[in-house]
Amino acid sequence: MQIDRDCFRGVLPVSGLLDSLSSISTVVILAIFAVHLFAFGLLWGWARRDLRQIVSALDEFTRGLKHRSILDARSRLSDQIDAFLADVNDVLEAPNRRDDRSQLQNRINVLDERRQYLNSLRFDTAYTICRTMIEAYPLAGVLGTILAIGAALQQGVGAGETSSVGLIVGRFGDAIWSTFAGLLAAIVLMFVNSIVEATFQRMSENRAHVRETVAHAKRELSSSAEGAA
Repeated sequence: MQIDRDCFRGVLPVSGLLDSLSSISTVVILAIFAVHLFAFGLLWGWARRDLRQIVSALDEFTRGLKHRSILDARSRLSDQIDAFLADVNDVLEAPNRRDDRSQLQNRINVLDERRQYLNSLRFDTAYTICRTMIEAYPLAGVLGTILAIGAALQQGVGAGETSSVGLIVGRFGDAIWSTFAGLLAAIVLMFVNSIVEATFQRMSENRAHVRETVAHAKRELSSSAEGAA
């Protein structure tokens, strides 16, 4: 009898912990989901800011060129970047456009000093974390289900068979809501990621294209200047 009482006393703290964790699992999942959704909003604003900085730098770099592409101010930022880079490549491929090449030569150093906006490591890391953690929500829902069932089983220790079944059935609602919250959060975040993923990938491509074009321009203009000298 003494052994049974000691075992029962050891079960009580575990039962209370499982009960507390299972009761807040759904709320915790929804709270983390709200923070995750807010993080995607921050990444979207971050991407738009970086794209505007690239557009502003390239606009200053190509300003005054002949036959410059003119796009509507409401056009997509990625399309504007592609148009600016096309203008630069046109100048580099036309040796007879000496005035334009001279303007680019004078501005290339200024543009090269402002290449901080091309650093993408922090953004790519943050986006990878947000995208990867979507997969954790179904697992969190299953974990909440296990906690709810475990709490019911621990509370049923020492009680009759009928009471144990009643406790498990009573905890079944918490288990279902936890799983539902995890699956719903994962589905919503997957939909959000599908919307922003194309923009983020296009921004990474724009950055790589700008780096290649700036490096090509420096080589081409430097060799032209040395040949003229």
